[in-house]
Parts: sequence; structure tokens; C-alpha cells
Amino acid sequence: MAGVIRVLIVDDDPLVRVGLSLVLGAGADLRLVGEAGDGAEAVELVRRLRPDVVLMDIRMPRMDGLAATGEIRRAGPDPAVIVLTTFDTDEHLLGALRLGANGFLLKDIAPEAILDAVRRAAAGESILAPSVLPRLIGHAVGRDRAPAAADERAERARARLRRLSEREREVAEAVATGSSNAEISAGLHISVPTVKAYVSRLLEKLDCANRVQVAILVHEARR
Repeated sequence: MAGVIRVLIVDDDPLVRVGLSLVLGAGADLRLVGEAGDGAEAVELVRRLRPDVVLMDIRMPRMDGLAATGEIRRAGPDPAVIVLTTFDTDEHLLGALRLGANGFLLKDIAPEAILDAVRRAAAGESILAPSVLPRLIGHAVGRDRAPAAADERAERARARLRRLSEREREVAEAVATGSSNAEISAGLHISVPTVKAYVSRLLEKLDCANRVQVAILVHEARR
């Protein structure tokens, strides 16, 4: 995304908000446009301030972060919402992604990783903490443990992946590792704009809503 990225922080802990504002202050291309102490206030500020990215806590008074994410997403695909929490239960993870969150990160990540996540979310990427992606894929791939059903799901996934060209399949495999566009660019020796074009093509050909669904499909095909 060109230009300055406008960010809204949502957290009921004032100290966390101060810390995140200091982290964002280190990014010359980022601008903090507002802070909210609960989900209801967040929904109102999103409507009024039009941020590009929202950093959203989960457990807050009045309206929690999951409900706020759902309210924000009902109004459209923007802004990008990154859930940033200390609670990494499967319920919170899956709930956030089902409601349309663009990412799920834990608060113990490095400040540089937060800056990178905000930039990636503003550019249209999905962001998941490294410890979270295997659990998400494991949930999706292992939700039905009957061997026959698992085999049938794997064959359907392989059939969908057969629609891809060799290069598209390479990009899909890279997406399945959680790699960013920049990392895929470096690994496959193609430009970042070309990676973005391939990812858009993958979403269309595979009928996937986001990169996480692509990752799940690739892992299902490996069974």
C-alpha cells in the first residue's frame, strides 16, 4: 500500500496502548489515528476515522474484540483487522478468522514483527503467528478423523490443486508455510508484484477467500 498507513489501537489496558503507540511511532510510514478502550468504541472510531489497519485485543468490557471484529467486517472488507492478544485458544483463533480478521498475533512478539504485520495487513496479506498456523491447519485437516472421509477430502484438495500451473503450485506451497510476499519473492526469484498477481490468481482458481484457506488446502492434499 502506498503512502501512510493509518492505524487504530483497541485495548482496554492503557499501558498496552502506550506500548503499541511507541512501537508504531518507530515506523515512518505508519500513523496512529486513534485509540479505543473497548470494542464498542472501536466500531465507532472505525466509522469516524477510517483507519487502514486495526490492532484489536479480545477481552474487553462492553463489547469484546471478536464481536467488534464481526461488526466492523459486516460494513465491508476494510479496514484490515489484526487480533493481538495474550489468549491463543483455538476458540479465539478460529472465532477471529471466521469473523473476518486478517491476522492473529500474540502480544509476546517482537516490536519489529508488529510493524511488519501492520504493513502486510495493509497490503492485503493474512498474518498468523508462527505458533498458530500449525494449530489452525491441524484443526482444519483433522476435524474429521474417519479415514475414508479424510481420504475423500484429500483427493478433492488434490483435484483443486491440479488446476494450477507449476509456478502457481510453487507459490501455493510457499503460502502454506506462512511466508510473506517478500519471502516468497526471494525464495522463488520473482518480484513482489508478480507474487501478488500469483496469489490473486490462486484465490480465484482455488475458490479460496484468503491465504489461510490456500494453506489448509495444500496441507489437506498431503494426507
